[in-house]
Amino acid sequence: MSNHRQPIGQRADTVFVGGKVFTATGPAPVEAAVAVAGGRILAVADEAQVRALAGPDTEVVDLAGGLLVPGFQDAHVHPAVAGVQMLSCDLSEERTIDGYLKVVAEYAEAHPEAAWIRGGGWSMDIFPGGTPTRAMLDGVVPDRPVMLTNRDGHGAWVNTRAFHLAGVDRDTPDPADGRIEREPDGTPAGTLQEGAMDLVARHVPIATPDEAHAGLLAAQEHLFSLGVTSWQDAMIGAFPGNPDNFGVYLRAAREGSLRARVVGALWWDRERGLEQIPELEERRRTGQVGRFKATSVKIMQDGIAENFTAGMLEPYLDGCGCATANSGLSFIDPEVLDQAVGILDRSGFQIHFHALGDRAVREVLDALTGALAANGANDNRHHLAHLQIVHPDDIKRFAALGAAANIQALWAAHEPQMDELTIPFLGPERAALQYPFGDLQRAGARLVAGSDWSVSSPNPLWGIHVAVNRAVPDEAPNAPGTREPCPPFFPEQALTLSQALTAYTAGSAWANHLDDVTGTVEEGKYADLVVLDRNPFERPSEEIAETRVLRTYLDGELVFHATH
Repeated sequence: MSNHRQPIGQRADTVFVGGKVFTATGPAPVEAAVAVAGGRILAVADEAQVRALAGPDTEVVDLAGGLLVPGFQDAHVHPAVAGVQMLSCDLSEERTIDGYLKVVAEYAEAHPEAAWIRGGGWSMDIFPGGTPTRAMLDGVVPDRPVMLTNRDGHGAWVNTRAFHLAGVDRDTPDPADGRIEREPDGTPAGTLQEGAMDLVARHVPIATPDEAHAGLLAAQEHLFSLGVTSWQDAMIGAFPGNPDNFGVYLRAAREGSLRARVVGALWWDRERGLEQIPELEERRRTGQVGRFKATSVKIMQDGIAENFTAGMLEPYLDGCGCATANSGLSFIDPEVLDQAVGILDRSGFQIHFHALGDRAVREVLDALTGALAANGANDNRHHLAHLQIVHPDDIKRFAALGAAANIQALWAAHEPQMDELTIPFLGPERAALQYPFGDLQRAGARLVAGSDWSVSSPNPLWGIHVAVNRAVPDEAPNAPGTREPCPPFFPEQALTLSQALTAYTAGSAWANHLDDVTGTVEEGKYADLVVLDRNPFERPSEEIAETRVLRTYLDGELVFHATH
């Protein structure tokens, strides 16, 4: 807070009074009011000083005891994909097999013209063994092909008709980067894991440019309603079942319908090698239009723990607790990874890594160590997303390398996918290493935060709730669904409310190279601001998820206003 004297005659467009302000520059909210003019923050001062800047046309926003915070920034999200899913066969609001099948049946009936039934959002933990069957879908849509990706994007549920049209049968081998779940005689059972999705996806009509554009804009409105004003799209490119969203963003940026500030992470094609780097550089050159800047590269080093493709230092266990021969996948050979990271770093790219298992995290940190030695320090701001399991020896390396920990906090809790599909196959010692946010914070790592929507909810306040409580709020889609409260998930790794809020504001602004103009409530910065209906610092931590966004401002302009 400052006592900055404003020029005589300068008037505010909007003032915020009657509450506290979390500036993200300190550990707690401050007693202050805020004035905005010309899309920038004019003053952060006491209420009398701010009211003195109001004129007859100034909008006065009474916080009514609520909290003003910087606009949330999602450092790992897929809005273009999520928006298309919202407008297609969307299963994300259901939590039962019957519920899923009802949505599919109703969608198919409402769209008789659709040659394929496309969509997604189902959760693995709803199905026995995490693998839905083709027979389930055949019962509601026997005559048309169906392909539905799961909520994490690492698997797909298809019906018999889809397998027939794609020519996938018992003789089809598993691809190197995926797996076909099979019935006892080898016939595809209905679930495709990782790279096996492409066996069917290559036959599925992708969203048209207009459909993808409409999806992006629908997603943007939804994110505004949750207080998200900037993000990093963690996958810019073409991938199974989806169009190349590079052009989608450029179109929206050129016409001005993309209002949020967006960094695009260009997809590293793991089927190719270093020869793609000049293409990425050309995409970066042409991909900086309006509020969209394709200045990052996304490298997916491993898969996910639930389907045993996350890269682990030790093998997964079987259902009896014995070690298997499988320790997950490294999608990119570590030698190639080292070379690619060195060249991309030297070229000035930020690198956005998917690294979920402890082996994948170590492979990425090793590659960054090599790049630092070869190229020296720079301001590229590389970050590792997900970080489900980090070996204790690697915790301190984040700060030493200047690499940020990009956390998806909503996953750090006891819920069915964790308790039924993950912990039994990791074992108790390794399970205790999951989502070590507290250790990373204490070791000096910079924390940034994201949702991975459409994999999980994009609501920042739900993610913050879990970061603090290490338990899922009852209203979240991945809530355990029982009246019995779950114990906190390794509560020693919890963050404070201030730390979690800072990760979702100033932290992610740093990752997006926007920290000089956004991410905190300070004079001169863009007025990307969110009004919360309460001050969660003054309430029990168990109530954080009950906090609601009342207003969202972007450049001082109201882009969302709750109607009830």
